[in-house]
Amino acid sequence: MTQTEILPDVPVREFDVDAELDALAKRYSGASGVGMKVLGVLGMPVSGLLKSLPNDVQDGLGSATEVALMQAVKWADGSRGVIKDQPDWVNASITAALGAAGGVGGVTSSLAELPITVTVLLRAIQGVGAQYGFDPSHESVRFDCVRVLAANGPFEEDRGADLAMLEQRAGLAVGGTKWITNVIVPRLAPVLGQKLAAQMVPVIGAAAGAATNYAYTSYYQDIAHVHFGLRQLAVEADVSPQVLVDGMRRRLS
Repeated sequence: MTQTEILPDVPVREFDVDAELDALAKRYSGASGVGMKVLGVLGMPVSGLLKSLPNDVQDGLGSATEVALMQAVKWADGSRGVIKDQPDWVNASITAALGAAGGVGGVTSSLAELPITVTVLLRAIQGVGAQYGFDPSHESVRFDCVRVLAANGPFEEDRGADLAMLEQRAGLAVGGTKWITNVIVPRLAPVLGQKLAAQMVPVIGAAAGAATNYAYTSYYQDIAHVHFGLRQLAVEADVSPQVLVDGMRRRLS
């Protein structure tokens, strides 16, 4: 970690690389567990989520995602000096309440709730980064926090595809808004579309909204723990990031 990336007064500790990778691989493998259980309770197959959305919502999903993400980046960064980071369970509870409110009114309220939920998700990811000693105000850490949102989402069973995301590092200063629009939005839009579809289940919209938001928050916090855990391990144990990701692949195969 560079001095500009790391938070002050973070102790350096000894690492057992194999044990750390075992723990991170276990967390990575279980990240979608809550999401898949939610789908089971709702009786909805993964493949049917996006198709169940109205056509106009499907067509506008990309632009809605871009607006939500741009607002979330601004609000999350601006709130750090005002609201302290919360424990994982608090973040999940907050988004569950937001999801319940969004699910009551169908498409309209669900779309209105989207930017607020994405903001809480991003703040939760930033909080995890800070737990591992990284400064969310630093450009490269801000990049990593947004990149976590490009993971597959809690309703996908194929976890291997996300390892490519864990291998890539850069800075928000490189690409900036264009990078968010061209790289992150196309990956995040269908994931958020699944969320909207799940919380718009007739009759139980509020309950579905709460459950899906809880699943999303749990999932992205787990992915953030894996992402920043690998970053911390690479630097403080002086191990190549590629070696660590290869070790993750072997444990997940």
